[in-house]
Amino acid sequence: MSLEIKYRDAAGRICKYVTKHGAVTTPNLMPVINPNKLIITPKEMKELFGTEILITNSYIINNDQKLKKKALDEGLHNMLDFNGPIMTDSGTFQSYVYNDIAIDPVNIVEFQKDIGSDIGTILDVFGKPDQTRTQAKNGVKETISRAKKSVKIKKDMFLACTVQGSIYPDLRKSCAQELSKIDSDFFPIGGVVPLMENQNYSTLLNIIISSKKGLDPSKPVHLFGAGHPLIFPIAVALGCDFFDSAAYAKYAQDKRFLFPWGTEKLNDLTELPCTCPVCSNYSISELQRLEEKQMIREIAKHNLYISFAEIKKIRNSIRNGSLWELVERRANSNPHLLNALSELSQEKNKIWLEQYEPISKNKALFYTGNHTIHRPLIYRSHNRLYSRYKGPFKTTVVFPEGYKPYSKFYYNQITILSEKNNKVNILINSNIGPVPLELDETYPFAQSIFPEKTDDETEKYLKKILKKYIKGKNLINWNGKKTLDKLGSAKSKQNNFDRLRISAISDFQFGKGAGKALLKGELDIVKSKKTRKIRNVKIDKKHILSMRASDGFFSLKLEGGKILHKHFKSPKLRVIVEDDAIPFIKDGKSVFAKFVKGCDPDLRPYDECLIVSENDTLLAIGRCILNRSEMLSFNYGVAVKTKDYIP
Repeated sequence: MSLEIKYRDAAGRICKYVTKHGAVTTPNLMPVINPNKLIITPKEMKELFGTEILITNSYIINNDQKLKKKALDEGLHNMLDFNGPIMTDSGTFQSYVYNDIAIDPVNIVEFQKDIGSDIGTILDVFGKPDQTRTQAKNGVKETISRAKKSVKIKKDMFLACTVQGSIYPDLRKSCAQELSKIDSDFFPIGGVVPLMENQNYSTLLNIIISSKKGLDPSKPVHLFGAGHPLIFPIAVALGCDFFDSAAYAKYAQDKRFLFPWGTEKLNDLTELPCTCPVCSNYSISELQRLEEKQMIREIAKHNLYISFAEIKKIRNSIRNGSLWELVERRANSNPHLLNALSELSQEKNKIWLEQYEPISKNKALFYTGNHTIHRPLIYRSHNRLYSRYKGPFKTTVVFPEGYKPYSKFYYNQITILSEKNNKVNILINSNIGPVPLELDETYPFAQSIFPEKTDDETEKYLKKILKKYIKGKNLINWNGKKTLDKLGSAKSKQNNFDRLRISAISDFQFGKGAGKALLKGELDIVKSKKTRKIRNVKIDKKHILSMRASDGFFSLKLEGGKILHKHFKSPKLRVIVEDDAIPFIKDGKSVFAKFVKGCDPDLRPYDECLIVSENDTLLAIGRCILNRSEMLSFNYGVAVKTKDYIP
C-alpha cells in the first residue's frame, strides 16, 4: 500500500492511493453495491461517473449461498464486473440494525480475503451514541482484540480497522492510537450513522477530530456511512479521505433528490434545480410518469452525479487553496452544520488544525461569515505575531483598515509621519487583525478579501487580538496633525523601512531573531523595476534571500541557510535525515519521508527549512511538503523538496 500527498489545504489532502487493482485519487466516494438490488451496475458507474472504487457487503454475499459460491468461484471483481479496487464491509452495520448476527469475526475476514477484496474490514463493535462510557469502553476493547486477530490472517489484502468509542473523544483517540500500532492499512471512523441521521454534526466533528488525533497520518481515513454530499467538504477539511454512499439509492427509493444543501422530495419540486444529465433530460412531470423502477434509477443517477460533482469541487478547492471557503458556504446552508462549525473555533481544535495548514495558498483568503476569522491559518498568523514580531519601538501609531497594500494606500500619511518622527511602529487595525506595516505584503494580510463591515463576533474577537498584540506599547490612533503634535519630533538614521521590512518578515517567517542574524553585514537590496518591491537580498555580496511575489515570504538561499543554521540551535528549522539519504541530497534529490529522522515541530507545509544530517551538518535548503507528524509516519513520497544544496 502507498499513500502519497499531492496537494493539500486545511487538513484535507489529495493523495494517490495505490491498490492491487489500480490507483485512486483521494478524496473519493465509494458507491455501495448491494448485489441483490442493483439499481445501477458497477460497469455503468464507471462509465457514467468515472467511479474508481466501490464498496460492497461481504456479510450479504456470505449469507446468500448463490452469491457466496459465485464470489468464491469467480472472484469479487468478476462477480460485480468491475476492474477497479473494491472494498468490503463485514456486517458491523447489520449487527447494529438487527442487534446481533451469527458471524465469526475471523471467518468474515477470511472470507473477504478469499473472494479477492482489495480492502477488507474487521467485524468491529458498533459504538452507539447512547452507550454508557463503560459499554463504549468494552466495545473498543473488543474491537481492538478483533483487529489484532484479523491482521494476522489478512496476507496481501489491505485491512480496514474501524475506530470506535461512541461519543467519548478520549476513547476515540485511544482506540485510534491502539489500531495505529498494529498492521492496519485503512482506518474507517465508525458508529456515526445515527449522528448523521439526527443531524448531530457537532458530535460528529468532535469524533472525527479525536479519531484523527490518534491515527497514523500516513494511512487513509474513511468516514463510514457518510453518503450525503452536505458533509463531504467539512469532513475532508478535517482529514477524511474516503466516503461511502448507500444514500444515492436509499434516497432515490424514497423519491428524494440529493443536493449539496440537503434533500428535496420529488413531489415538493415544480422544477429541477439542477443541470446534471438526468435533470437536463427530464421535467418533473416526465419523471413522475416513469415506471416506478425506472424513476428510482434516474433519481439514483442524479444523486450520484451530485455526489461525485461535490467530490470534484472539493478536490479543486484543495488545489487552489479555498477549501475553507467551500466548507463555510456549505455550512451556511444548514443550521445544524453551521452550529457544528463553531466547534472548530475552539482553541484546542485550531491548535490541531493549524499544523496541517500550508504556510500560504494559491488564492486570496475570502471572508464568508463570522467563522472566517477563526480559520487555523489566521490563528497561526496571530500567534506568530505574538511570539515572533511586535515592532522595535515603544510607541505604536494605529491606522484604520484601508485598501491593500497599506503602505501604498497610506503613503502620504506615512511619509509625513516619518519625516517628523520615524521612531514609531506603524500598525494597521485591519479586518483580519493587527498588521505591522512592514508585513503588509505577506500572506494572508495582503491576500485577504473582507467586506468593509464584517460582523459583531469578528469585531469583538479582533479587539481581543489587538489588545493582546499591543500590550506594553504606547498606543496612539492616527488623527492627522493632532497625532503629529502629540508625538513630537524624533529621528533615527537607523530606521530604514526596507531593512525593517526584511527583518520583520524574516522573524515572522523563520523565527524571532532571524532578521538580526541575517542582516549582519553590508546590505544590498535588488528591487523590481516595475513594482519597486524587494526581490533579492544580499549581505556582503552573498545572495541570502529572494522574495516571492505570490505570498510576500522569502525563498531561503543557501547562504542565508548557513547563517540561520549557525544562529538557531537544533532542531529549529531543521529536517534531520538518515545518513543513507546524504548522497542523494548532495546530488540535488528531494528528501523522501522514509529517510526523515527528526523535524522541528514548528515547521508547516511549504515552510522553508534546513536539511541536516544526524550530526547537524547542513546539507541543503528545502521546502517542506509534509509537517513533522507526517514526515515521521509516511514511508512513501516526498517530505521536503530540495532547492539549494551543498555538493
